[in-house]
Amino acid sequence: NYLTRVFERNHVSYEIIQRNNLLQHYPSDFDIVRFSGDEQIINALKKHPVIRAINPHRQILRYIQYSTIEEDEEITGNKRKLHRSPSNHIRIAESLQAPKLWKMGHRGAGIHVAVFDTGIQDGHPHFPNIAEVTNWTDEKNDHDTIGHGLFVAGVIGSNKECLGIAPEAQLHIFKVFTNNHISYTSWFLDAFNYAIIKKVHVLNLSIGGPDFMDQPFIDKVWDLTSNGIILVSAIGNDGPLYGTLNNPADQMDVIGVGSITVDDAISRFSSRGMTTWELPAGYGRMKPDLVTYGSFVRGSNLVSGCKVLSGTSVASPVVAGAVALLASSVLHRTPNIINPATLKQALLASAHRIRHANMFEQGHGKL
Repeated sequence: NYLTRVFERNHVSYEIIQRNNLLQHYPSDFDIVRFSGDEQIINALKKHPVIRAINPHRQILRYIQYSTIEEDEEITGNKRKLHRSPSNHIRIAESLQAPKLWKMGHRGAGIHVAVFDTGIQDGHPHFPNIAEVTNWTDEKNDHDTIGHGLFVAGVIGSNKECLGIAPEAQLHIFKVFTNNHISYTSWFLDAFNYAIIKKVHVLNLSIGGPDFMDQPFIDKVWDLTSNGIILVSAIGNDGPLYGTLNNPADQMDVIGVGSITVDDAISRFSSRGMTTWELPAGYGRMKPDLVTYGSFVRGSNLVSGCKVLSGTSVASPVVAGAVALLASSVLHRTPNIINPATLKQALLASAHRIRHANMFEQGHGKL
């Protein structure tokens, strides 16, 4: 192929890495190549007309599972103390008055939601509406052994016990992180391309991707939204410091979600804006876009039953579920308005401002 000719013409030793996933049956817009060469060789390759760019194959590590800490335990690293008892949990669907739409016949039916996370458990009783489960990692199966992806999917579309916001939405489960919270840019790119092929309506990314310096990832997110996919993403758990947003939640075409408590206070762990892309040459943008409940939310447990979890990774699927529910109400009347710009505008225009919180903490306000 053309890569072979390019490398041989430049006398470069190389190996094209095969990707053993569903995308091997479809055309791809990138290749993974291991090669040795100095900067002169790389610059020569970049000038070739069929090569758009050369970027490193980045590992993405995200460990943001939110856990309790003993009273006398030292708080270090990314740990956050939980200030409320799990008995004070939030039944998210009821809190957002989703049952009012359910009674009108709108329960998410016909809307396809992609969940990019750590997979799901086969045969879990909460999920009768699984459209497809795909594994994009190097692990042998798509099982979620830590329960993060399953919980996120449950907040969106659980159909029993701890009900999701859109219980009849069709869920497409994409395992893009291993059970050790590891991923690679190429796994995301292939999975994103497959989501475009499957024409999903909404995509939730709770764990977050690389930073905004990973240009192939950024370009593919733009590709997703230009294909009409509504991307919802967590802004991260690095608060209360400012300028700590995660990508892709900090992108303009993505709905970036922060967390609030049951008392409508900004969760201490929720990352704050402004965006840092533009610095130091200019001013950062306002983010998050909006906030919703992300502290002590009730959702699906690993095998059965329910548990309580906190984090912006919980707040993100709350918004994704709300988007799916809203989209299902117009699907058969005006399906053309189910697009990133229109749905984002609907959410932001209807958000309620929170007292004692600034725009870099709450964005446009509460869902």
